[in-house]
Amino acid sequence: MGRREVNVKSLRMLGVILALVVFALPQQPGIPIPPGMRKADQLPGPADVPPVNQPKRSRPSPEAMRDQARELAMLAQTIPEDVSKVVGGTLPQDMSEKLKRIEKLSKTLRGELNR
Repeated sequence: MGRREVNVKSLRMLGVILALVVFALPQQPGIPIPPGMRKADQLPGPADVPPVNQPKRSRPSPEAMRDQARELAMLAQTIPEDVSKVVGGTLPQDMSEKLKRIEKLSKTLRGELNR
């Protein structure tokens, strides 16, 4: 017998022993569930219950939406100039705030349109 055959036989024997040990271990039962938990699982959860006493949101006025759109447009017009300054090596102080405001206005307008 060659050395390789001994290694293959040893690996097979090890596999058989490992399988026997795994199957011989006692199966432990799960943690018992208290009786009240089974009934609680059948009750409706928060997603199943409609919200109570929440006022319906009304649509914003057209004037408010126009004002937001105008502000968004004005802020957006200043961004190319600010980017040119950044390319030139100067970071405008309020550029980050402008971009945050643009993001907030666009999210607000998008949300109002999707209602």
